Amino acid sequence: MSATSSLDPVVPLAVARLDTGGRLIDAEPRLRALNDRAGGDIGAPLALPSVAAIAQLAHRLGIAVSRGVVVADGEAEIDLWVRAGPDRGGVRLEVSGWRTRPAWRPAGDPARDGDFLRAGGDWLWETDSALRLTFLSPEAGARFGFDVSEMLGQPVTRLFALVQDDKGRLPVLSAWHAHASVDDQRAELRGTGKMVRLDATPRRDPVGRFAGFFGSARMLDGEAVETTAPAPPRAAFPRAFGARLERALRHPLARIIAQADSISAQADGPIRGDYAGYAADIAAAGRHLMGLVEDLVDLQRIESASFATLDEPLDLADAARRAAGLLAARATEAGVRIDRPGPDETLRVRGEFRRVLQVLVNLIGNAVRHSPRGSAICIRTDSERGMGRVVVADQGTGIAVVDQGRIFEKFVRVDPADPGGSGLGLYIARRLARAMGGDLVVDSAPGMGARFVLTLPLQQKGERPSPPAGAP
Repeated sequence: MSATSSLDPVVPLAVARLDTGGRLIDAEPRLRALNDRAGGDIGAPLALPSVAAIAQLAHRLGIAVSRGVVVADGEAEIDLWVRAGPDRGGVRLEVSGWRTRPAWRPAGDPARDGDFLRAGGDWLWETDSALRLTFLSPEAGARFGFDVSEMLGQPVTRLFALVQDDKGRLPVLSAWHAHASVDDQRAELRGTGKMVRLDATPRRDPVGRFAGFFGSARMLDGEAVETTAPAPPRAAFPRAFGARLERALRHPLARIIAQADSISAQADGPIRGDYAGYAADIAAAGRHLMGLVEDLVDLQRIESASFATLDEPLDLADAARRAAGLLAARATEAGVRIDRPGPDETLRVRGEFRRVLQVLVNLIGNAVRHSPRGSAICIRTDSERGMGRVVVADQGTGIAVVDQGRIFEKFVRVDPADPGGSGLGLYIARRLARAMGGDLVVDSAPGMGARFVLTLPLQQKGERPSPPAGAP
């Protein structure tokens, strides 16, 4: 269980595993020795508090978390880079860096950048490289009445409603794209009407890769959001933001995914097994980011005042069969069976075939992700009161009644540990359904699975469905 740090070929990348209770199962010698000197042992809770906190966060959120930490070792301090991620029910730790220095910080140390943020802000926040919150000062939640633990793992826009600057830009997104500092991003603290100024510096891992932001929030007492005369609705992003984002990211992400898949498959010859695993992780992360880009592009389109869907006749049962077919491989891998409409079944409705297929792929994909191995997803079509309906029902854990409205909101993920996407899928799906004259609703209860119902207007008699794009 030995690997080498890409930062320093002499210093090993120390790996350890923890169980679900945070107890150390095994560790490579360098990390085990450090833990032993701190009073820990195999089978006991990790004795390095800052490292244990990252492991606990990764286990609770169900995502990989990376962060630089400082640990004491006798009279010295050690700068470490810690990556923690879920692994076989517990947590896998990868610790690199290992830069030892005296316990005092000399003037001009780059690590003191954070001290300026602390001095200028009322509270602190941190994100990972995908702009998900990984830390919030506890006093912020106490002061403004939100649960800090529920915010962790959520996109930064779940807490802050970002405001464009005088040039129509969003400094946080510009800084994220350039891996640069955030300077004077104004934002509303959602649900409070209070304005804040956000500043941040980029965090980097030991090999110099962008790893997120370390930032501060300063309250702007004189800039509270007006509540007596609400401003007219404003687009979530600057004009043409989606097109620019797609052009800037789609091609490089596609290349990253393709190259990482090639390395993982060892197409050019055998490599070490752990390197192949790292490449598979890179490809998976690239696909996650590609999905986020596509969701953001769609979000801008559907929130545009000029957005409209096509009004064409289509076969809803055929669309359901095609959507199920697109997800058949994923369902097989997850051990889930999809029970789709029969080949002779038809249901004539009106809508835009491409958008209907998009909604159904989202619903069936969610059902696959939340279904236990060995269960089935049932897809049925029927009609009622002039509307055609397709029902996607799973046998998963279900959704609490209090959360059934929230799941259709932007950037909302009810379970932060859910390895899902951006929190935009169901919001976009409902907007599309309503743009086509229908709706999307959910019926569920904890432990009873979820049942999503997409409705669309029935065709008039005599209409024939349009052939889907690409069909013969």
